[in-house]
Amino acid sequence: MVKVRGRTQRRPSLWPALLAGLGVGVVAGLAVVWVSSPESMTMPWLGQGRSTAEEDCQAGTLTQLSLLTCWHIPATQTMTQQRWDAVSFAAAMGDQLMPFLRQEPWPKLAEAAKAARVPVIMYHDIVPQKQVFFDVTPQELEEHFRLIKEQGLTPVSLDALVTHLRTGLPLPPKPIVLTFDDGYRSHYEYVYPLLRKYNYPAAFSIYTQGVGTGGNRPKVTWEQLREMAQNPLVTITSHSVTHPLDLRPLDDAALERELVESKQVLERELGRPIHYFVYPVGHYDERVWTATRKAGYLAAFTMRNGPEFYAGESQDLLAIERFGQSRLRSLLETAWGGAPVAAPLAGVDFTAPIQLRQTTVEGVDLVLVSGGRPITHHADSRYQVSEFLRREPRATAVVDGGFFSLESLNSNVMIGPVLAQNTQRFIPGGNGDIPKLRGRPLVVITPKTVRFLPFDPARHNTLAGVQAEVPEVTDLFVASAWLVKDGQPRDYASFGNLYGFDAYRHRAFWGVSHSGQPMIGISKNRVDSVHLGRALAQAGFREAVMLDSGATAALAYQGRMYTDYEPRPTPHAVLLLPPGTP
Repeated sequence: MVKVRGRTQRRPSLWPALLAGLGVGVVAGLAVVWVSSPESMTMPWLGQGRSTAEEDCQAGTLTQLSLLTCWHIPATQTMTQQRWDAVSFAAAMGDQLMPFLRQEPWPKLAEAAKAARVPVIMYHDIVPQKQVFFDVTPQELEEHFRLIKEQGLTPVSLDALVTHLRTGLPLPPKPIVLTFDDGYRSHYEYVYPLLRKYNYPAAFSIYTQGVGTGGNRPKVTWEQLREMAQNPLVTITSHSVTHPLDLRPLDDAALERELVESKQVLERELGRPIHYFVYPVGHYDERVWTATRKAGYLAAFTMRNGPEFYAGESQDLLAIERFGQSRLRSLLETAWGGAPVAAPLAGVDFTAPIQLRQTTVEGVDLVLVSGGRPITHHADSRYQVSEFLRREPRATAVVDGGFFSLESLNSNVMIGPVLAQNTQRFIPGGNGDIPKLRGRPLVVITPKTVRFLPFDPARHNTLAGVQAEVPEVTDLFVASAWLVKDGQPRDYASFGNLYGFDAYRHRAFWGVSHSGQPMIGISKNRVDSVHLGRALAQAGFREAVMLDSGATAALAYQGRMYTDYEPRPTPHAVLLLPPGTP
């Protein structure tokens, strides 16, 4: 409110203009997609599988035009696969944009990207006969490409990687980045045809004085380089002018020349901007880092002769870590593109396929299973979790459930009320336990959703009381504590006087991811509840509650146990059924 000539007037709001701009942007983006490639828009709308446009958006460049043309894909998939209402659609669009608005100051990495495990693989010459240990034959390179395809990895471009590192936007579930150093002619003769065959993006680092030279290891020519640079799969990066073995000893003038002139020559000869630099032999220090920044590069890549690291473990965008090509096989199972973008209005999604992944976040080794539809099982005694899969053959995965009474070795008495699909019987909690459970998470499952309610002894110890809030309830139980609530890890004060929350134990948990998928899991190493909550928030949980832990913590997936010890039997479990299971 402002005063104008003695009268109070409402200050004009910016929101109408912002919303109008957003609407125009959406319409413009969809129009661009439709005009440029109608078929690329049709397939996501119809939900008929992954289109060429989607592949291009995962691998392509981040120009303003491609941002517009790629923006529709997650939104249209969201509408066809999960939610049709306009409010949720608008929320999904906002979720895609928010990371760009919240990105860390350049060249820092986004926190969400630090938790991902994106390997950047470094190759050098491709030769029929090896001369040094890091040479690769054409046959070996194609075998690597086949492995990447067979193991379900998705090669992504440097643009996609840098956007992920800046914003935390997730990459495909198993991403990998391919880079080839030094501009060998073999990159044109062997690598470039394979990229086109497999539709894989890759980056080639070029030192300008080497272009077109011959010798034992001839380099790519300018004509060949221009052809490659025209292909959207190819990113050209600067690798200096002369490829000195170490930039650090150079004086200021020589260092500036290596950084600036190489960029200028490549841009002039190729007719496109050069955004990225690759340190020769990986060597840099604070002075070289500062000069690289001053030269106008958006990101730079290094290498190590010792321990190697994922991109998210890098110092910053001007020192992105890489792995030697010999590490490829060991990285196939560990690659992970990061947690989904937070979507507060996303609700839940019981349609995603069930998948297992193992990862390490903040030093916590996690086994996580996501997807499917959750149910619970309340047994007549106590059993190993793998037994629950035999008793419920529809299920793919299971984790031990709520905490229970220790009154006898085969007791199935739970702490607090319980309702499970296998019994379809509501059992109230014992009167002595109920007051102590106030405020703990009451897990309530229906055929369409999951809710985590603060337990109220006066309302939630009867089925009618729960049904008054959640009429279609099929399963319920009281969990030990929240680990993550509304996307935020819980602090020490939130656990109150909960026994053992700060002890280092194996722990079991379950909840819902930011994208609305159910997720169950265990920690493979011992961890306290606060540290675990921080790791789970980074791993993508929107809500996570602790189950019975310590010696009971156990998870089984497709019949296999994922604990290194024999856990204590449990009377209760949370299971995941495949999508569409009746």
